[in-house]
Amino acid sequence: MNVRSRNNVTVLGQDGPTVLLAHGFGCDQNLWRLVAPALAERFLVVLFDHVGAGRSDRSAWSARRYATLDGYAADVLDICAELDLREVVLVGHSVSAMIAVLAANRDPSRFAKLVLLTPSPRYVDDGDYRGGFSRADIDELLESLDSNYLGWSAMMAPVIMGNPGRPELGAELTESFCRTDPAIARVFAQTTFLSDNRDDLPKVTVPTLVVQCRQDAIAPPEVGRYVHERIRGSALVTLDATGHCPQLSAPEATAAAITTFAEASPP
Repeated sequence: MNVRSRNNVTVLGQDGPTVLLAHGFGCDQNLWRLVAPALAERFLVVLFDHVGAGRSDRSAWSARRYATLDGYAADVLDICAELDLREVVLVGHSVSAMIAVLAANRDPSRFAKLVLLTPSPRYVDDGDYRGGFSRADIDELLESLDSNYLGWSAMMAPVIMGNPGRPELGAELTESFCRTDPAIARVFAQTTFLSDNRDDLPKVTVPTLVVQCRQDAIAPPEVGRYVHERIRGSALVTLDATGHCPQLSAPEATAAAITTFAEASPP
């Protein structure tokens, strides 16, 4: 299958260092639209839709392949191979932060750096680890998604966006959720919220930046610190922003953090 059409690959900018932007659950590449133009002034920017999202080829989706994050990580590597991308700065938002970790661990030769934007290696609390949700919380979330996907989208999107004073942002995320096939969303939600990638973090050998928001109901700051502490040599930046999608709520600061790290000389 043609990888470019499968993942609706879009390329912006000029020849030079490559920044590959990977979106999170319920979204598509459109959510990078406030960040991508600024990055394209300095980098070759590659955007794509995960299979099942946006304008991807949904006939390529299968519950078996995408029941774990490994299927998505394989797609990222396919895109790099198809476009012959090397020395890539891979930016993963939300669940795609862990997809980025998996891809880089599988083939670190493809990647110069990782930027993990509002990451969480595990959303469910476990002993001393605090991911922000109990297992009962996640079970209730998945049951609500099953019973009334549109209602769930309208309820959850503003919580995820975390900017009640800017309701247009929550409305945009709601619309994005509602464009997703509910059956695909259900599998991706389970894959996302029940994943546990804590053991993958110490395996990262690529220079990494962790970017978190000062307030985030989905990936609280302590989760970002956990990721930072377990990836050797990583840097941590806390944006003066709220919510789980700073590429929409604080695009200038998000673009600046990515640019500064991408252009920095290796330590």
